[in-house]
Amino acid sequence: MLLKLYSKNNSPESLQRVADVLNDGGIIIYPTDTMYAIGCHALKERSIERICKLKGIDARKHFLSVICYDLSNISQYARVENATFKLMKRLLPGPFTFILNADSRLPKIFRSRKEVGIRVPDNPIIRDICRLLDAPILTTTLPLEDGEDIEYITDPELIHEKFGEDVDLVIDGGMGGTEPSTVINCCGDEPEILRQGKGWVEL
Repeated sequence: MLLKLYSKNNSPESLQRVADVLNDGGIIIYPTDTMYAIGCHALKERSIERICKLKGIDARKHFLSVICYDLSNISQYARVENATFKLMKRLLPGPFTFILNADSRLPKIFRSRKEVGIRVPDNPIIRDICRLLDAPILTTTLPLEDGEDIEYITDPELIHEKFGEDVDLVIDGGMGGTEPSTVINCCGDEPEILRQGKGWVEL
């Protein structure tokens, strides 16, 4: 199913439709402020396992990230030091992923890594859905095979054509980007940029 949503003035019924899919354990593809992503309700372990199987990754070894609606949600799922909170407050919403120590309220599938990536994208569509869901959304990039046309992860109609049978809903939020988020590890004494992506910051 392909559902067109906009940066503002979406009907409550359309947003609730997406939340219902997530609450029922479904998988969706959606726009962020960087690239289109695939995700599910982050507190539903079977849905997470389904995504890991689709991407061919082992959740016990692979780093997992979640989207929160805003900074007030983050402390429910990760431990945040004061200095890290100030940095996040300065940069979020935005194209950054912060690696933090995971809280026990996340499903056990996260606990083998003891870390979680936190995103608050500057994209009103997915943040509105996250707020309505009242829970974090697991987020990961779309799988793209070597040599495959980049349009299959940027054009929502082509995304639906390629992945529509594997997921429950694809959100058309316009053309997506090709640059990932900047990843900042905040688990040590000082923050460290692990991947330079779309977001720019001097630490």
